[in-house]
Amino acid sequence: MDTSGPWTRASRATGLLSDPGGPHPARTARPTVFARISALAAQHDAANLGQGFPDTDPPPLVAEAAIEAIRAGRNQYPPGAGEAVLREAVAEHQQRCYGLDWDPHFEVLVTTGATEALAATVLALVEPGDEVITLEPFYDQYAALIALAGGVHRTVPLAIAPGADGDLVTSVDTVALRAAFGDRTRMIIVNSPHNPTGLVLGREVLTVIAEEAARHDALIVTDEVYEHLTYGSAHVPIATLPGARERTVSISSAGKTFSVTGWKIGWVTAPAELITAITGVKQWLTYTSGAPFQPAVAAGLRMPASVVADIAADLRSRRDLLVEGLRSVGFTVSVPGSGYFVVADAAPLGETDAEALCERLPREAQVAAIPLSAFYRPAAAPPEAPAAHPHGSRPGPAPEAASLLRFAFCKDRATIEKAIERLGAWAAR
Repeated sequence: MDTSGPWTRASRATGLLSDPGGPHPARTARPTVFARISALAAQHDAANLGQGFPDTDPPPLVAEAAIEAIRAGRNQYPPGAGEAVLREAVAEHQQRCYGLDWDPHFEVLVTTGATEALAATVLALVEPGDEVITLEPFYDQYAALIALAGGVHRTVPLAIAPGADGDLVTSVDTVALRAAFGDRTRMIIVNSPHNPTGLVLGREVLTVIAEEAARHDALIVTDEVYEHLTYGSAHVPIATLPGARERTVSISSAGKTFSVTGWKIGWVTAPAELITAITGVKQWLTYTSGAPFQPAVAAGLRMPASVVADIAADLRSRRDLLVEGLRSVGFTVSVPGSGYFVVADAAPLGETDAEALCERLPREAQVAAIPLSAFYRPAAAPPEAPAAHPHGSRPGPAPEAASLLRFAFCKDRATIEKAIERLGAWAAR
């Protein structure tokens, strides 16, 4: 049976397509590195610092609001656009935090997490052959979605290198960023705060994106799920920049901020015509979801700012615990400005192949991590046109990323301390 279809493009774009060849190839999509490493972690009872799901509970007010909604019978389909109470809370949140005014009836859409929001946006607005820009490394869903839509993925590599103090520093080359735009650019996906590096894009970089998007009449799609989990520079939504609002689709979710990744409640804010286009795809995906969770998330968005600040402060303390622990083991580390993850270089320990190391660590050290190469285009990705885009066409991870790992600090302190102790014993051996 011929099982070819768009799924093979998505699997190929993420390096997961298994095609043994022959007259009747049994094509399969291999498990992601996250699934594979988590399985190894479970097999070896390893401290799992690989997948980015928190060990902590949501704020009591948010949890109790969900329980109350279930008891009140809010268990059936909510409206396709989302419960009015949540759409209104999202609009209030955007105005209170960023001064952005959105009409909750026509400019806010509730989705099944940021994952569905991104999928519906790309599938609604990207035609075959359209070019979509991302930074690289990037959240792996982006490559899959661009491929499903038949788009062409252009990337702008982030520089990850030791700074003056010896720690890893992540930066964006704005010249390369400008050069990535072209006549066929349809969209740029802006992930800030950034996964996996924790980089918070500054106003200079955001301004370059806004200017080039306007110059090429391109859409800006933002992934802002870590917007409140910053540990220094505050997050600046690109929609607040002059001329950006009318071409920006802003996406966020409750999962990371409130430690409810399993609830899958996200949202989109954008001008009404863009919301209409995105709804045209979203209504054929999940249609709607999470009836009792929507009023609970609304309650969370209306909590005092101090509650969310305390969540970020607690995460920052766990970040510092992991950073210091990895340094003591011998890794060169980043100090992320946001998010859940620390990038660490294993080269000082004599380990130059992070992919191989991450396969070994659950068995050798009882610790799980993810190679940073999982967030780059695979080396087998189709080549782009280097003459047209000299800065955005390199397939596969940069050589300097080969020894880099991503460790999650969104775990409880006991798990982090156990992982550091085990890594120290492993390194000593």
